[in-house]
Amino acid sequence: MCGRPNGRPHLWIGVDMREGLRGHPAGTLVLASLGSFLTALDTVVVATAVPVLQEHLGASLADLAWVVNAYTLVFACLFLTGSALGDRYGRRRVFLAGVAVFTVGSVGAALSSSVGPLIAARVVQGVGGALVMPLSMTLIIDVYPREKLGGALGLWSGITGIGVAAGPVVGGAVAQGLSWQAIFWLNVPVGILLLAVSPAVLRESRGPRPQVDVPGMLLAAFGSFALTWAPVRAPDAGWGSTEVVGALVVGVVTIGAFLAWQRRAAFPMVPLGYFGKPGFTAGNGVIFVQYFSLLGSLFVIAQLMQRGFGHDALGAGLRMLPWTCTPVVVSPLAGAVVGRVGTRVLLVTGLLLQAIGLGWLAAAVHTGVGYGALVAPLVVSGVGISMGFPAVGAAVAGAVPPQDAGVASGISRALGQLGGAFGVAVLTAVFAANGGYGSPGAFIDGAKPALWVAAVAPLVGLAAAAVAPGRTTGSTRVNQTGRHLPAAPSKAAPR
Repeated sequence: MCGRPNGRPHLWIGVDMREGLRGHPAGTLVLASLGSFLTALDTVVVATAVPVLQEHLGASLADLAWVVNAYTLVFACLFLTGSALGDRYGRRRVFLAGVAVFTVGSVGAALSSSVGPLIAARVVQGVGGALVMPLSMTLIIDVYPREKLGGALGLWSGITGIGVAAGPVVGGAVAQGLSWQAIFWLNVPVGILLLAVSPAVLRESRGPRPQVDVPGMLLAAFGSFALTWAPVRAPDAGWGSTEVVGALVVGVVTIGAFLAWQRRAAFPMVPLGYFGKPGFTAGNGVIFVQYFSLLGSLFVIAQLMQRGFGHDALGAGLRMLPWTCTPVVVSPLAGAVVGRVGTRVLLVTGLLLQAIGLGWLAAAVHTGVGYGALVAPLVVSGVGISMGFPAVGAAVAGAVPPQDAGVASGISRALGQLGGAFGVAVLTAVFAANGGYGSPGAFIDGAKPALWVAAVAPLVGLAAAAVAPGRTTGSTRVNQTGRHLPAAPSKAAPR
């Protein structure tokens, strides 16, 4: 039996068992990060398994590209919708609904016997992921005090980064060692665990809007879909094609209509005044170029290791670990110090390191290069990316009231996914203009200039990072809305 020494209630890991685990920060961090991990993993897990899928399903490469793109497309265009639904109907409730939808989509993908049903299942996964990812961040913001939020977001970023890091390795290892279906079956027990445990741990919360802005939600989803469709289709249809140019025009016009509607909506999804806040603007500007460079270079490097240097899928994933595993170590450390050094230092330094590392890598890549020459630039770039993850989250979250954290994280993540889609498309176009798949040498000829573009992109984000808030001095403190207040008199902490 559980004793109660000295008449005090039994404590387990610091939690009063009379109140249970609900709303406990550490438990919330673990479960929300696990959900984020799953959705991040499935963004890239299929990439290194494409050759195995092609062999077993007999599909064309164009069809298999949609196995990757269907998830990314839906994932990107529904981020704001997921945040809005969470604010209205309950963030825990919608988060769990997203986990359930994602798990069902994973089962459907694993049971697919042809490429058509597999693409449809990936769409379902994308819907679930778009509900889970932004709300995972919001659930953490809701339970952590402002002074500890940077560290929590650093851990969340690190765990999410493991999903990106593990994707190429897991996809290659499972597809080669087991079967391609196992890539999707791995999601199912994790999804079931989250559905079973989360109701007892996660605290319910809602945003300040009493009703959903349905016209705004539809305009945001359609505009994001059109803007994402353009770069997804550009490698096949061409940037100058009627389809791609038309999608870009429709997307821009629709987003313009969305912003105009937000000015007059009774309960807008996006308070436009937030874009006037330096932290909000800086974080969103940085995440676009950061993911443009990150996902674009990930797409190139994963293939470079296989097509250019002759490694199998598992070997390619393992050789990318010095780059992709850095968030595990660096992001929590960066999150722990962001409150002391400010978001500007981390954003600027992270972008510079990301650019230096990828530029170094582009210069080092040539036919016959040894793997040892690639490790240092991969690490430098990875450290820069990892520093930026928690700094972006802290900048965006610190600029808005806590009740709008869901909307803020949805905007940030949507822009990141949109940047990633453009990054893959632009780097693919640069690759195709300079090289090809005909030989390892031809692939390297195309990969080098593509990596140079990926290296330049973070430098463009320095203008946004420069306006991010600096370190809060001793004469000011930050309240829950992120505004600076006069310092309070120093008092001893009550016992």
